[in-house]
Amino acid sequence: MVKPDISSEIMVEDLIKFYPAANGFLNSRGLHCIICGGSVWGSLRELALDKKFSEEQISILVADLKAFLASESV
Repeated sequence: MVKPDISSEIMVEDLIKFYPAANGFLNSRGLHCIICGGSVWGSLRELALDKKFSEEQISILVADLKAFLASESV
């Protein structure tokens, strides 16, 4: 199965399924709702908006997440 591209529209469930290291990254950014399962069915953008991230902060989050995951795969 091909890994989905990481964007703000990726579903959190898919993000964690295909990129398990993303869970710790998101927790470190204050996006802890993954633990309770409440936001697993929404997109990364929806999760961030629920935690009061601005659109600019979401763009930075996605860029930082991509860089983090790229460094994890080395």
